Amino acid sequence: MIDIKKIVEETDVVKQGLLKRMDEDKLDLNGIIALYKKRKQIQTQYDNKRGEQNGFNEQMSKVEKGSDEFKKLIADLKAKSEEVKALEVELKNAEAELKAKMEVLPNIPEEDVVAGGKENNEVIKMVGEKPTFDFPIKDHVELGKNLGMFDFETASKISGTNFAMYRGMGARLEWALVNFFISEHNKSGYEMVIPPNLVIEQSAYAAGQLPKFKEDVYWVQDGLCLIPTAETVLTNIYRDNLLEEKDLPKKFFAYTPCYRREAGTYRASEKGLIRVHQFNKVEMYQFTAEDKSKEAFEELVAKAEDLVKKLGLHYRVVKLAAGDCSAGAARTYDIEVYMPAMDTYYEVSSVSNVTDYQARRGNMKYKPTDGSKPKYMHTLNGSGLATSRLMVALVEAYQQKDGSILVPEVLRPFMGVDKIEI
Repeated sequence: MIDIKKIVEETDVVKQGLLKRMDEDKLDLNGIIALYKKRKQIQTQYDNKRGEQNGFNEQMSKVEKGSDEFKKLIADLKAKSEEVKALEVELKNAEAELKAKMEVLPNIPEEDVVAGGKENNEVIKMVGEKPTFDFPIKDHVELGKNLGMFDFETASKISGTNFAMYRGMGARLEWALVNFFISEHNKSGYEMVIPPNLVIEQSAYAAGQLPKFKEDVYWVQDGLCLIPTAETVLTNIYRDNLLEEKDLPKKFFAYTPCYRREAGTYRASEKGLIRVHQFNKVEMYQFTAEDKSKEAFEELVAKAEDLVKKLGLHYRVVKLAAGDCSAGAARTYDIEVYMPAMDTYYEVSSVSNVTDYQARRGNMKYKPTDGSKPKYMHTLNGSGLATSRLMVALVEAYQQKDGSILVPEVLRPFMGVDKIEI
């Protein structure tokens, strides 16, 4: 959530930032400012009336009980109480109206993040070369079927469309990827977390999924939803907490399945593991002081890149335009790997600096070492990595003429084999 004082005091700056990612007819900062001033006015009236109400106690203590003056004070107090109750209702309504306007605003993009959507994304780095083959290549669906690695038909029978089942060496390769990521993050000193896969609405709200993206997640009984990413859980570790600046940054990583409705239409080429409702992911997360988040962002990007490099895959780093960033992100870089059969790139890691957006929603602060008043933490997240699309790139890039698949060197200790074959 954006700081309301920033909206009031730097309206033009906020407006120019938000217009990078919003249509002008959907942005009503003047309406928000008017609501803010209205709420302040009601708050002042409420505080004054409450003061007057409290003053009756002192007056009544000096008047004889049962006297006409005492009875008049009782009547006046009752009238004052009704005024206070009416103002309290008015204040709550004004606060709710303001909150409803504020909570759907996206974060303000950082200054160098360009306006627009996907069309304005910028490739800032290309690493490695596209793999070359001296034989007709197969896509991951055909390779996986021939080698008994992926069983989409059985998954669809059991769960419906856009689900996957890994079998045999496919399951082992998937688990090898997860274990490789866990091993690398442990070496980096990040604390490992195995979190719940279900969260309450308050947690989804703090992470920024609610209220705007309520239809994008799976809701189950008792007001719980399945997590679309471990970010939803990790964000809430310090909800309503006050930390010391000297204890920051806090660095975590978590393995979870992720569940997404992925509503909408897909390209015909987006088959198999490209777009599924459930997939595995290892998520990195940091809580930092406000002046350290840029440094943390670079660290997370470097870590995600390092994992892809060690797997020997060709990839590129893409700086997203404001309209293609998630609502909470002030800056996002995607790491996209090359898919040989489709001759295109797909994201396997998205690294975002969310600045204080989630911290304001979740009331997460720290005490600065200089003794100044508490500040909101900055939060950052990054996939490290998501496995489903990565599996596509691996299987296709490492395929051999005889239909087998070489196992990348870094995964062999976890697999126990150097090749997947019939």
